Amino acid sequence: MYPEHPARAPLEHPPDVHRPAPVTVVQAAAPAPLQPATVAAVQSIVLPDGRVVTGYAIEPAKTEPVAPKPPLSRTAVNIALGGIGFGAVCGGLLLLTTFIAALAALIQQLIILAAVIFGGFIAAQVLSPRQAGGTTLNIRKAIFKRNHFHG
Repeated sequence: MYPEHPARAPLEHPPDVHRPAPVTVVQAAAPAPLQPATVAAVQSIVLPDGRVVTGYAIEPAKTEPVAPKPPLSRTAVNIALGGIGFGAVCGGLLLLTTFIAALAALIQQLIILAAVIFGGFIAAQVLSPRQAGGTTLNIRKAIFKRNHFHG
């Protein structure tokens, strides 16, 4: 065929060729016009410019009557509102009690921390050996008579 393309070996399996099938159009039967239960009267209207418009009268759409609602008792309304209010407050009460418990734990830990710090400071002062600068009294031949000291 073409000199620039070498001849190819024949294929082992010929490729599958799919040809589209023609679509058959089915025409549906024309729907039969529905006859209204009663034929509306034909009305003609004469416009101010002299033209006559003829057509069928259109009846306005009828709304279905609204069924009256049963009256609610004031007690039932108050109970429902009380339940809604209680449900709304429960979350706040839970947070309030959690806050109080956390605040009590914080105060308790601050008291323990103060006791450890100041207790350690006082213990260091009491148990440390005294340095120079203090007053030393040497008492010799002290005489104690009737709970009085005579030096």
